[in-house]
Amino acid sequence: MSTETLNGVSVTTRANVYFDGRCVSHTVAFADGTKKSVGVILPATLTFNTGAPEVMECVAGSCEYKLAGSGEWLKSSAGQKFSVPGNSSFEIRVAEAYHYICHFG
Repeated sequence: MSTETLNGVSVTTRANVYFDGRCVSHTVAFADGTKKSVGVILPATLTFNTGAPEVMECVAGSCEYKLAGSGEWLKSSAGQKFSVPGNSSFEIRVAEAYHYICHFG
């Protein structure tokens, strides 16, 4: 089951816009100092670089992703997650709007 709401948070109202608007997210901060981003990726094939480890949680739609060093595309749909190591990258292919929560650290 995917996360439908995040309670007790503050939201940065200015959007993070990447890849000419094909990825738009908002940063969400929790009382304990942790941060996540909540966003959508529109149809595209994109490459993201990571600093810290990330977990991508699909809340609607689906994607295919390929981690750095892997030749295999894997699918992630609503209710599923995939992990990306820190200081790495991943490619993501989206055919329909992919709604996500990115969990950092």
